[in-house]
Amino acid sequence: METQTPAVITGNVPNEGLITNLPHGCCVEVPCLVDGNGVQPTHVGGLPPQLAALNRTNTGVQKLAVAGALQESLEHVYRAVSLDPLASALLTLDEIRAMTDELLIAEARWLPEFCFPQAAPTLDSH
Repeated sequence: METQTPAVITGNVPNEGLITNLPHGCCVEVPCLVDGNGVQPTHVGGLPPQLAALNRTNTGVQKLAVAGALQESLEHVYRAVSLDPLASALLTLDEIRAMTDELLIAEARWLPEFCFPQAAPTLDSH
C-alpha cells in the first residue's frame, strides 16, 4: 500500500460474501490484491461441501468462545472448548475444563474484564 505497487497476498478478512457457503462475518483466508487503494479481497464462491462443513464446525466453536468472552461467561468458554473436535477427541470433560482454566489464567491480561478461575490444576498434575 505504501509503494502503491500491486501485489497479491493471502489475507485473513471478514467474510462479506467472499466464500458463499461459510457464515457472513467469519474470518476467511482468501487471495487479496494490495495496492494504493488498500486490501481488496477476492470473491472465491463456494468451497467443496466437505470443506465448508469442516469450516462451519470450527466457526460454531469460535462463535461460542467469542460469546463467552463478550458475556464474561466461563460456562460458554468451557462449552466451546468441549465442542472443539480435537479437544473432545483427546480429553475428558474434566481435562478440558482444567486445560481451559490453565489457558485462561495464562492469558488473563488480554481479557482484563473477564472473571477468571482463581486456581486451576496444571496439566502436569494429572
